[in-house]
Amino acid sequence: MTLSLTYSTPALRGTIQVPGDKSISHRSIMFGAMAAGTTTVEGFLLGDDCLSTISCFRKLGVDIELDGDRVTIKSEGERNWQEPSEVLDTGNSGTTTRLMLGLLAGTDFHSVLAGDESIAKRPMRRIIDPLRLMGADIRGRANGQFTPLAVQGTKLHAIDYTLPVASAQVKSAILLAALKADGVTTITEPVATRDHTEIMLEHFGAELVREENKISLAGGQSLAAAHVKVPGDISSAAFMIGAALITEGSEVVLTNVGCNPTRTGILDVIEQMGADFSISLLEENGERPADLTIRSSSLKGIEIGGSLIPRLIDEIPLIALVATQAKGTTVIKDAEELRVKETDRIAAVVAELSKMGADITATEDGMIINGPTPLHGASMVTYGDHRLGMMAAVASLIADGPVEIDDPDCISVSFPNFVEQMNSLID
Repeated sequence: MTLSLTYSTPALRGTIQVPGDKSISHRSIMFGAMAAGTTTVEGFLLGDDCLSTISCFRKLGVDIELDGDRVTIKSEGERNWQEPSEVLDTGNSGTTTRLMLGLLAGTDFHSVLAGDESIAKRPMRRIIDPLRLMGADIRGRANGQFTPLAVQGTKLHAIDYTLPVASAQVKSAILLAALKADGVTTITEPVATRDHTEIMLEHFGAELVREENKISLAGGQSLAAAHVKVPGDISSAAFMIGAALITEGSEVVLTNVGCNPTRTGILDVIEQMGADFSISLLEENGERPADLTIRSSSLKGIEIGGSLIPRLIDEIPLIALVATQAKGTTVIKDAEELRVKETDRIAAVVAELSKMGADITATEDGMIINGPTPLHGASMVTYGDHRLGMMAAVASLIADGPVEIDDPDCISVSFPNFVEQMNSLID
């Protein structure tokens, strides 16, 4: 069912809480299932991807109860997981699929992972290759490049591994496997990526060593149950940030947003573009929750690339939209990872914003946007990608005609009720 959005010079004003961080919500279930005891989670994201993670662990015999955005996980530890009698369906979640490979590689049973049509096209060898170096027995289409993937749990050994490309998912899968491997596993990153897994390892009682871009973790460690407070997802907040920036007369407060330094590339970018915003830190912990106040702003084009990209990879569709309203040229480079997301996000973003009249050109590793340009109404295709769905919804705020979104339901992957939340801010 399509959704048609039409607005007339709206201003966004008010305060909202964005949904819980998707990356942390996934990991809270995984670590709670690995740990012995009762783990409680507060602020869990009730999005489709995270619910897929819960479904997988229930099939492994873990007792998980949902009460709104509170989750209770009762586990006797991973040694008591059961061999699943059916395929572990990861839905549209790349995080679930890839991190589960690391978790399942060291079990003593057989399991099969599969997801939807999008997951079946996403590359898995980047995860499987280092796991195979640890002794993992994982098989699938194209020698393990694509799902479905069969995992025969086996004994693992430590490795010293340098990531060929910066990827928090690859790093996390190796770290999760390393917990069950003999010896000390060391991972070196080309540039620092989001460190939610490292933070949560320590929160659940594991010891690891972090030195610059190198992480070392000894196998054989047991985890203890804990309480997890999930802050708001900055990748979801980014779309509200962008909406406030490009709609005249707006001022929006986003409460309890996770501002982990490995995730705040979006804030660095809008600061360089000249955005008017402020940050009020709530707690001094690894995830650094904060309240953000964003005001409509006159923006300028900038160059975005290098070590900044891993810190904002999920926000690039929104940044491209914002850049259409900035004065001058914005260049996004070193973002070839976008070509293997839920869809080829470089091609998709360029195609969809071009429909609206944006001056935007794709490059091999990014895009070039010239602005400011007025945007027109258009029929937008999401390709089943939640980030593209939210980008289209935000674009409708400044379009001169109706914007039709072909698959608005895909937005529920990370931000259920996004359009309703956005509408609630219209002054």
